[in-house]
Amino acid sequence: MKNKEGAKKRIEDLKKVINHYRYLYHVHDREEVSADALDSLKKELFDLESDFPDLVTPDSPTQRVEGKTLDEFEKVEHYREMFSFQDAFSKEDMCNFEKRIKRLLPPEVKIDYFCELKVDGLAVELVYEDDVLVSGSTRGDGKIGEDVTQNLKTIEAVPLRLRSPSSFSKEEKKISQSFGWRKDGKSIVVHGEVFISKKEFLKQNKEREKMGLPLYANPRNIAAGSIRQLDPKIAASRNLGFLAYNLVADKEEKEMVTPFGAKTHQEKHLLLRALGFKTVDREKYCRDLSEVFHFYRKTEKERERYTYQIDGVAVFVNDNELFEVLGVAGKSPRGGIAYKFPLEERATTINDVHFQIGRTGAITPVALLEPISLGGVTVSRATLHNEDEIKRLGVKKKDTVIVGRAGDVIPRVVKVLKEFRKGEEKKIVFPKKCPLCEGEVLRPKDEARWYCINKNCQGKRRQQLSYFVSKKGFDIDGLGEKVIDQLLMEGIISDPADLFMLHEGDLTHLERFAELSSKKLVASIQNSKHISLSRFLQALSISYVGEGVARDIARAFGSLEKVESASLEELENVPDVGPKTAKQIFKFFQDEKNRDLIKKLKDVGVVIKKEKTQKKFDGKVFVITGSLEKMTREEAKQKISHLGGKVSSSVSRNTNYLVVGDNPGSKLKEAKALKRNIINEAEFLNLINEKNN
Repeated sequence: MKNKEGAKKRIEDLKKVINHYRYLYHVHDREEVSADALDSLKKELFDLESDFPDLVTPDSPTQRVEGKTLDEFEKVEHYREMFSFQDAFSKEDMCNFEKRIKRLLPPEVKIDYFCELKVDGLAVELVYEDDVLVSGSTRGDGKIGEDVTQNLKTIEAVPLRLRSPSSFSKEEKKISQSFGWRKDGKSIVVHGEVFISKKEFLKQNKEREKMGLPLYANPRNIAAGSIRQLDPKIAASRNLGFLAYNLVADKEEKEMVTPFGAKTHQEKHLLLRALGFKTVDREKYCRDLSEVFHFYRKTEKERERYTYQIDGVAVFVNDNELFEVLGVAGKSPRGGIAYKFPLEERATTINDVHFQIGRTGAITPVALLEPISLGGVTVSRATLHNEDEIKRLGVKKKDTVIVGRAGDVIPRVVKVLKEFRKGEEKKIVFPKKCPLCEGEVLRPKDEARWYCINKNCQGKRRQQLSYFVSKKGFDIDGLGEKVIDQLLMEGIISDPADLFMLHEGDLTHLERFAELSSKKLVASIQNSKHISLSRFLQALSISYVGEGVARDIARAFGSLEKVESASLEELENVPDVGPKTAKQIFKFFQDEKNRDLIKKLKDVGVVIKKEKTQKKFDGKVFVITGSLEKMTREEAKQKISHLGGKVSSSVSRNTNYLVVGDNPGSKLKEAKALKRNIINEAEFLNLINEKNN
């Protein structure tokens, strides 16, 4: 076709038809044309675009494997934080989950659930601008992931362009209109799971076996590894799949609780399918926990029939507004949980028990096992947790035991088979001194763990340094545990600040350190000097301060200087930071040795970047009742959202303010009963206009 206008029209028609058949196949499992026929359409499109390269667009089906090989992945900040669910393994765990929710809500609030299969894959975020895929990233630490757009484009189940409402079926139009959904070219953010089918996993392993290569351990590993390949052609060769599980929001409205009018998680799935995404094969609305349990039991029985690997059921509080009101604890939303299938279990023997020293000095007993295979992974170690757990199990060295593991959970000893005892078994004696430095150990009254309290413990120092340079800390590439061991043994470093004073000549005499690797490591260390406050706090190995707490503290205070000078009361007032954690943070910064280390880090050039402090209404929940005079309720909601607050439709113990207008409803009575802050419109306006301290 020589005519450009004709070619342009034909190209648009081809893209539309190819995308339609892609949608039918990947969303509805309907193959209305043969693979050969579809390939011929793609070939015609490719030929036309070759003749008219200026007509090629990013959403063309020919662009799925056109990305160049990258040198490295760029970091990208998520539009909305990607959280991971807490795990539940029993009915008791699920009942406790519901009890925790109910404590935060008024007794009359009805809780229902939406359940779906929990696919064992890699969580990713997709961002669409004007219906076209512009960005795809891994979860990473939840806040920042890696840009893997080119690799995600190779997955046929990932739409390069969203379906337009004009192509919706009558039923889809009816559904979208009932939500009051108006897309109007807005940015759309979708979360989903990349996976590899069981069939494709076996095929990949057979090919590796023929080539004499090591086999992949499980489908999840190959899916994650494929997406993190720098060459998109490798990802394309793996035939990966994609399932969407959450329609997040317009990226400009991060706190949107009813994205595009969807009031429930169930409605989000309906919209996702209308937009062209495949969701899980099995999902169910559940009125209460008894229906959740029924769905779980049935899913567990039928799990082998699914074409992809699942490791449980994801359970959401169905009401999106309630889900938002419940908030987040640490890294997990309170309104959702992963109800995992029972631990995979195997019998083996305990050859010995070692005591491991953690970065906070915690002493953990670890069983050294006769190696076994669990979930496709060879396991030779299992945690015994603490002294109380050893006594509860009655476990001894040389015992035959049952070891359990689920998903990525650390393997643990779940039962002792005492009938196999021969009299050779030996009692496990918890150390009275640190097994590494022989320093004093202490067990706090309110804890089950023993701690080494020697500040100069070499084992504790090694773990702290390893954590300091890990991805959760300064993320220094090439500085593994073996290198740290060498540096400590040679006396080259004694604390984290010494790392930033290293020169190439300090390393070249060490084993495995040629001049080139010395130069590379020193450069890597120097390039890591700038770090966010939250990651810096995490890197310091303060007891109980993990990723979530570090982020909350950083957002609350904004700068390291303010954290250092914070009172115990100020620390306790940070949401989700309990008295025990606040006490440890306060104690850490009162210690002169810790203050000296921080000063030394600054002196060697470490720059701790300030973080944006919380907005005035961060963490505050508002409810509005009655008519407002100075503004519409929608305007009031927008002002609250702009200042970081959340608006709920129901009063609960979690409500901070009830804004009362003319002719208030029953919410006023509820707020009085729960002793919530009740303010009128004038007080609300004053609150908005107050300066944010």
